Amino acid sequence: MKKLLPATTACIAFAAPAFAADLPARIYTKAPASAVPEILYNWTGFYVGGHIGGALAGPDSLEERQNGRLFGGVQLGIDRTFAGNWLMGAEVQFSGLAGNAGNGKTFPGGAMVSSKTNLLGSVTGRLGYTWGSLLLYAKGGYAVRDSADVHASVGGVPMTVTTAGPHRSGITAGGGLEYMFERNWSAKAEYQYYNFGDNHFTGGPAALVGSRFRNDEHTVKLGINYRFSQGS
Repeated sequence: MKKLLPATTACIAFAAPAFAADLPARIYTKAPASAVPEILYNWTGFYVGGHIGGALAGPDSLEERQNGRLFGGVQLGIDRTFAGNWLMGAEVQFSGLAGNAGNGKTFPGGAMVSSKTNLLGSVTGRLGYTWGSLLLYAKGGYAVRDSADVHASVGGVPMTVTTAGPHRSGITAGGGLEYMFERNWSAKAEYQYYNFGDNHFTGGPAALVGSRFRNDEHTVKLGINYRFSQGS
């Protein structure tokens, strides 16, 4: 027995390395990385962008309502989130209108009167609610336009007319959806209404004097913004 124990121990010591060599290599694993990198949607910060769309005058304006016009421009603004998912901000927007305003509107006495707005601007506040990458918002504030000349004719003969004023400033309101498709890029679809008030003729053909009209525009636009988000 005393001779058997040392012999057995020697055999185990000799065989252990050979047995270990026959075992498969140990495989080390780690948690798999996410296939899609996480995007942190941060709506707080400054932004600048551009837009393009269409404008349609209101039914009581001096522009032909059926004659929609192309318009486009730039915008810049600032947003800040608060109380969780709520957003408040301010935006300055400038747009130019292209195309023909049409033949105008016929008034009593056969007078054909037309006018054409070429530039639109606005300074608005906006309030919205965010769901991660999506923002739903409403906006409203101050509107301005260029001086729109009024032209009139009766039976094709040009006539001089005057109005109560150029009505260059007014109000605007609208709303839209904005989607952040990259960390610093967002796209939007927006409706905005411009109202420069009611007006009336103070001089011209007798049948025309006192007749009223409105200066307003309905616009729909698509836009894109680059966002200088804090912490991006």
